[in-house]
Amino acid sequence: MTTDSANDADSKPGSWGELLRGRHLGAMIVLAGGVALYATNVYVTTALLPSAIADIGGERLYAWSTTIFLLASVATSVLVSRLLAGQGSRRAYLIALLLFIVGTLLCAVAPTMPVLLVGRALQGAGGGLLAGLGYALIRSTLPSSLWTRASALVSAMWGVGTFVGPALGGAFAQFGAWRGAFVALAVLAVGIAVIVPRVLPATRTGADRARFPLVAIVLLASAALVVSVASVIATLLASVIGLAVGLLLIAGFAAYERRSAVRVLPAATYLGSSPLRWTYLTIALLAMGSTTETFVPLFGQRLAGLAPLAAGFLGAAIAAGWTLGELPSADASTPATTRRIVIAGPVVLAVGLALTGLTQRAGAGGWTIAAWVIALILAGSGIGMAWPHLATNAMSSVTDPAEGDKASAAINTVQLVANAFGAALTGVAVNLGEPDPARSAHYLFGGFAVLAILGLATALKSQRTVRS
Repeated sequence: MTTDSANDADSKPGSWGELLRGRHLGAMIVLAGGVALYATNVYVTTALLPSAIADIGGERLYAWSTTIFLLASVATSVLVSRLLAGQGSRRAYLIALLLFIVGTLLCAVAPTMPVLLVGRALQGAGGGLLAGLGYALIRSTLPSSLWTRASALVSAMWGVGTFVGPALGGAFAQFGAWRGAFVALAVLAVGIAVIVPRVLPATRTGADRARFPLVAIVLLASAALVVSVASVIATLLASVIGLAVGLLLIAGFAAYERRSAVRVLPAATYLGSSPLRWTYLTIALLAMGSTTETFVPLFGQRLAGLAPLAAGFLGAAIAAGWTLGELPSADASTPATTRRIVIAGPVVLAVGLALTGLTQRAGAGGWTIAAWVIALILAGSGIGMAWPHLATNAMSSVTDPAEGDKASAAINTVQLVANAFGAALTGVAVNLGEPDPARSAHYLFGGFAVLAILGLATALKSQRTVRS
């Protein structure tokens, strides 16, 4: 397969037809398929885990299924650039798929909950690599004229996972065959692995002989672990302490990286003249806004009396808006237009969350539920419209191929860590409002609307730096 240069940033923007036909189609099937596997697995497991516990026991370890998966994902997501440098695109992707397949099959045959947790850890390790490679390989396998559309398509797979995952997991759980859901995911992963050698290049981005960034990885993974455990404990004090310790660990990570000769993030992240730090902060704040979807089904049941299935699909409204917002946004091509879109994204997210919060009340009827759906889709579209352009900004912020791989893979790392912090913050907001679910909803959506406004500040800063 021929690899286009990543240095053609001034080329004419490509079309969807160019991306989804000919020599680029196979690569996009693989990259989007890998992220779809990761996203679908997240929601499949959530849907079928109660059935699994009823079968194999281990209810006290229930929450650790998500925590250990997230921790493994964060730990491996920071290794994407090193894996590409040492193994090349093709072998790196196959290694990620192998980890995911082995972990998924182990979950399928797990006789006890501890064994299932080992499988979840392997799934997370493979999934973190798949999601990171999904962005990193856009940069190295596609011309820059297609980066924005490719980023939109890859990111849209989270919306696909939000719908397919609960449906697949719920269907298998309904028929008492929860193990079959994991087998189905493994089969899909094998199908993607079969076509990888045909569509991904074997080339390496360059030998990375720097020492392993162990300290930086430990600090970052520890931050994710602390806030994840705090959100699992689900008490206000634990959540606040966990968030504080997590923020201190993130600060320690940044301070260490700034002085270190070997980094997880690109060196440009710590340069005042680069937009990269502001781009990552904007991505983080948008990703945190998406974590409010976790409690949407709960409010749908408590405030509107929705059945669990209907409430579950209500919770997918943000993901649907994300997908609906980013695909048309990817068609924007002029620098002035993309700057406006990136700046508008956090504003739209804030308005959507604020409207959702304002309409939360007990005994909600059909019109109120419709208003929730519209507001949540609006919030999601704010994330989606800005996301592909922020991803492209990150990819094009450096010219060195090895640093470019770090910049691209870090999009996923930032998203994962932000999701961990967002999950802990949602717990704080909801606990503050207990026992009144309407008050909890007001605190949750109102608080995250304020966070989205902070995203406006970082977006403005990132786009001013880009323009300069």
